[in-house]
Amino acid sequence: MNKLHVKKGDTAYVISGKDKGKKGKVIEVSPSESKVILEGINIVTKHVKPRRQGEAGGIIKAEGAMYASKVMLYCPKCNKPTRISMKILDGGNKVRVCKHCGAEL
Repeated sequence: MNKLHVKKGDTAYVISGKDKGKKGKVIEVSPSESKVILEGINIVTKHVKPRRQGEAGGIIKAEGAMYASKVMLYCPKCNKPTRISMKILDGGNKVRVCKHCGAEL
């Protein structure tokens, strides 16, 4: 199992691919595949069959998964995509810290 630098609920910035330069909220994280799903980013079309009688099928748009290496954590304090470092607090808890401004994420 891999450990990723982004967690569910974080704001992430896309650094490569067709959506380069966009930012969005992390909806889902899959550490085993090293993939993340961002809200409103990497929109793909899905063909959906009707499941019940009378239900409509069709083509819907949904967020697709992308590799976590294509995104960086976004710091709300300095408004920049940033790398993170770990800081150990007095109680022994670890927190993620912005490399640019030192804010806790």
